[in-house]
Amino acid sequence: MKPIAMRPGIYWVGAVDWDRRLFDALIPLPDGTSYNAYLVKGSEKTALLDTVEPSMQHQLLAHLEHLQIGCIDYVVSHHAEQDHTGCIPTVLEKYPLAKVVCTPRAKGMLNDLVRVTEDRIVTVNDKETISLGDRTLEFIHAPWVHWPETMFSYLKEERVLFTCDLFGSHLAASDLYVKDEGQAYEAAKRYYAEIMMPFRSNIHTHLERLKGYPIDIIATSHGPAYDKPDFILKAYHNWVFDPPRNIVVLPYVTMHGSTRLMVEHFVSALAERGVTVQQFDLVATDIGKLAISLVDAATIVIGTPTFLVGPHPAIASAAALANLVRPKVKFLSVIGSYGWGSKAVEQLTGMLSNIKAEVLPPVIVRGLPREADYKALDNLADTIAHKHKENGFT
Repeated sequence: MKPIAMRPGIYWVGAVDWDRRLFDALIPLPDGTSYNAYLVKGSEKTALLDTVEPSMQHQLLAHLEHLQIGCIDYVVSHHAEQDHTGCIPTVLEKYPLAKVVCTPRAKGMLNDLVRVTEDRIVTVNDKETISLGDRTLEFIHAPWVHWPETMFSYLKEERVLFTCDLFGSHLAASDLYVKDEGQAYEAAKRYYAEIMMPFRSNIHTHLERLKGYPIDIIATSHGPAYDKPDFILKAYHNWVFDPPRNIVVLPYVTMHGSTRLMVEHFVSALAERGVTVQQFDLVATDIGKLAISLVDAATIVIGTPTFLVGPHPAIASAAALANLVRPKVKFLSVIGSYGWGSKAVEQLTGMLSNIKAEVLPPVIVRGLPREADYKALDNLADTIAHKHKENGFT
């Protein structure tokens, strides 16, 4: 791909990674991803906003060559993680007059992570500006979205907001802007669920701050940009501000069939009571899909057999994920089975300590479920339906 002009003198110069299928050695990328960098040419100075994953630096350099960029004055680092900063040393070597612009918190991190030396760094305060001549960049500190040193850049004259990871999506596309809103929504919600959801209270604050800025374009560091910014702003507003919905997320594993029988009965009982269920067999589940489901859910019910007294390892892994992303669920329970003894409930509730939810009475049975066990599952379904209705979850 060649550089793409967003406006005269403003270019996308990043890289599209169509084939990458795993991020951070953890997160599935069913649709690939992109590493977005942007070049802004003013009448007096030129700024490069972020770089790309080091394995893709040849694409960034090719774009700069294609545009015949002989001088870069500023390299803006919005966030110190290496998929954005990994090529900064190469850019600084190619453009020896360039200075890296970042928050004070990022200064030491850039030295630690990519060995940018102090003499090449200029720090900026919140709402400080840098003039490029006929264009002005304002820097908006946005700590803990999703690292402590994060900031945004706002190009005042063009009303373009560069947000780095916020509002991003792991989505490879040849288009600069979102074309398929359905696909973009799914990818952005997956990205929010996996990366941004633990920081929703901070995002809440920054969404409020951004209301003071007229925005025509939101340019992120991953996925297509938004030339209709209300699309992603409204989506984030819903994910961050709205209460949970009348949804139970039910991740489960079965070893000898007992837990599966319980899950099947319980899902049917919830459906009969008007509760929506999203069920995931963790042996085959894309964890990104599980994370997406947690964005809107009011309740998590975990289905697990007992494995050496505790929960099945796949369940333990999913519980650790849920604990990390900190969804806004209000209720939590466990159903499952054991052969000779179990501490699965105690261990799971301990593993989910970050989730401030009410723990509802679990249903744990020995061997195959009996009539009384199915009745207990019905009672749990009654409790959940009542609590959802009582709290106005729809």
